[in-house]
Amino acid sequence: MVKNITIFTTDSCAYCGMIKKYLRSKGHIYDEVNLDSNPERHAEAQQLSGARTVPVTVVTKHDDSREIIVGFNLAKLAPALS
Repeated sequence: MVKNITIFTTDSCAYCGMIKKYLRSKGHIYDEVNLDSNPERHAEAQQLSGARTVPVTVVTKHDDSREIIVGFNLAKLAPALS
């Protein structure tokens, strides 16, 4: 079961909008960290994902385990949400 979802996004990222739309369609609530508005958090997103791209979706479960999904990857995101 999902405890928290955080998405690192930018204003110019089309895939970021697609992730947010997908999560809303499934009834999930998420926190968004817009890196254009919060540039000090770039390092955090990169450290979590190992990538310099967005979206970075962090799914935290109730046991505090985390799954990090980079990009618009429903094959990884859907199972992480269950």
